[in-house]
Amino acid sequence: MSGRHPKIPRAPRTPLTVAPEDVLAYDGVLWRIHRTTGPHVVSWRTLRTYGPIASMRYDPHPGPAPAATTTGVLYAACDVATALAEVYQATRTIDTTIGAPALTGWRPTRPLNLLNLTETWLIRHRASYALLHGPRTVCRTWARTIHLTWPHLDGLYVSSTMTGRPNVVLWNPAADSFPTDPEFTRSLDHPRVRPIIRTAARTIGYASTV
Repeated sequence: MSGRHPKIPRAPRTPLTVAPEDVLAYDGVLWRIHRTTGPHVVSWRTLRTYGPIASMRYDPHPGPAPAATTTGVLYAACDVATALAEVYQATRTIDTTIGAPALTGWRPTRPLNLLNLTETWLIRHRASYALLHGPRTVCRTWARTIHLTWPHLDGLYVSSTMTGRPNVVLWNPAADSFPTDPEFTRSLDHPRVRPIIRTAARTIGYASTV
């Protein structure tokens, strides 16, 4: 939308402000799908410091060209179906073989302080909820500005563009919130995980290799 007050402005007007109710203390379980073989494989709890990546929506790296930095990011979902929907959105087929993907779930060791972009913070900053579904370049610009404004913020609480359910974006300050071991981790082709994959695939309308 164009006009004097677009719903998806390319960059936020500064200075940014935050009210206490804008910061969500999240202590629920988080889920992610991650490769365990292949190039550039890292631990389930390691933040990616190379970026920004064109396909990723909330990378806070300096950019615009991807490079090795000290700025980290990790994407997680609040439910398994959303994690799968996000990772396999390009093909809409849950492939349990390429990269030997694993499903890992954990609970942060402390509440995560997340800027909640699913409520009224965006509209108070002359944007709208539509921004979360806008161009990735725009979302990254907003994420970068937020990260620079509040460097101690653990990350963002956003909605998935695939399911509409909550996603969490973690930045460097959240690195100390990971437990030593996750509550759950299994390969996607593990017998215990296959029924979970089948159920999630039916829920989101994806095909699967299990």
